Amino acid sequence: MSSVHLRDTLRQMLAVLEEERQALAGLDLDAIVGATNDKNRLCGTLDSAEALELDEECRGMLESARRLNEVNRQVRNIIAANVSRRLDALTGGPQLYRAGATYSVAASRA
Repeated sequence: MSSVHLRDTLRQMLAVLEEERQALAGLDLDAIVGATNDKNRLCGTLDSAEALELDEECRGMLESARRLNEVNRQVRNIIAANVSRRLDALTGGPQLYRAGATYSVAASRA
């Protein structure tokens, strides 16, 4: 992969990560899925890059992409935790703990 192609791919990845952040903020499922597909495609392209090709600009873009991806991961986790909390509130508690209590009652009957 040429340096020019690598830079272009990294720029595309940064744009997709920004789009993903916006989609997460708006809870836009179609855009989140689209960003995921784009990230997977770009990761496939980056797989062919050699570490020796990385100049200072590429290293900077890689570090920015890592930071953006980490922020997006944390936002996804916050959203998932919020959904779990709301579901638990509707059911009266975490399903996992109730399942454990049911098994312990069944075991004591045996």
